[in-house]
Amino acid sequence: MLFDKQTYIERRRLLKERIGSGIILLMGNNDSPANYPSNVYRFRQDSSFLYFYGQHREGMAGIIDVDNNQEYLVGDDIDIDDIVWFGSVDSVADMAAECGVAKTLPMRGLPEFLKKAKASGRRIHFLPPYRHDHMIQLMDMLGIHPSQQREAASVELIKAVIDQRAVKTQGEIEEIERACAIGYEMHTTAMKMCREGVTEQEIAGRISGIASSYGCMESFPSIVTMHGEIMHGYPSPRPLEAGRLLLCDAGAETNENYCSDNTRTTPISGTFTQRQREIYSIVEACHDHALTLAAPGVKWWDVHFGVCRLMTERLKELGLMKGDTEEAVRAGAHAMFLPHGL
Repeated sequence: MLFDKQTYIERRRLLKERIGSGIILLMGNNDSPANYPSNVYRFRQDSSFLYFYGQHREGMAGIIDVDNNQEYLVGDDIDIDDIVWFGSVDSVADMAAECGVAKTLPMRGLPEFLKKAKASGRRIHFLPPYRHDHMIQLMDMLGIHPSQQREAASVELIKAVIDQRAVKTQGEIEEIERACAIGYEMHTTAMKMCREGVTEQEIAGRISGIASSYGCMESFPSIVTMHGEIMHGYPSPRPLEAGRLLLCDAGAETNENYCSDNTRTTPISGTFTQRQREIYSIVEACHDHALTLAAPGVKWWDVHFGVCRLMTERLKELGLMKGDTEEAVRAGAHAMFLPHGL
């Protein structure tokens, strides 16, 4: 676990205080088979389960009984067949003690626990599922069809988790900075490799290997492409061409699931053409402008539109846009410039 036991105890205490009543169900992730059950993709724990319980093992869940102030770590101990393959690992009880949870429950006991809670009229709070195995589990346990689960998810729990996870402790900041340092190495490597004849896939593979070499993974599939106008331009076997630009959007995710995400554009010939430099300078100016606008109490929306106004003005100076700036921004230029939002 990344943090000490008290950290997880306090996080769950604040969550119970915010929710007030009912049962909180936090599903950990299961292994995801690549082509048959025993050959799985690299395991990635659910972020919210990890935030409140700190455990990376697959096939677990957390129950917080707010009304009775009881907490459970749900999961099955591995048997001798598993030990042959993976070695001896901590018991579920030991893992529970590690994160300050008093009670455990085998996975087969979870449906019955929830059934009793539901029968007594207690509300079961859960987050919107994003994996199909969780959708099936929730359907089996709560009788809610996957098409209705997002609507049935607890808005109170969603807001509570967002509010807690949005504020980072010093330990979390240090882990984010570690992810940023690895991302920096990925991006500078991509820049050094950026030359005519090298393929997009070769660069993408190299930077993915950097993340793996630190025991990490990419925080999302890297975008390495000469076609920066395509939002998710994934790497192709196409060789880089002189005179064009290479977009690299990549980042690293640490073992504790904290991420970096940066985008950089590099001239394949080593230097920008005059027009490329002019446009690149607009991006730099918008970056710096965002830093001057961002301050406590300022709305995100105001920074977003401030950057879009500057971008429109600078593009007008280059003759690539024309007309009234405010009208252009209101008409949707901001969505064209920044489809993800600032």
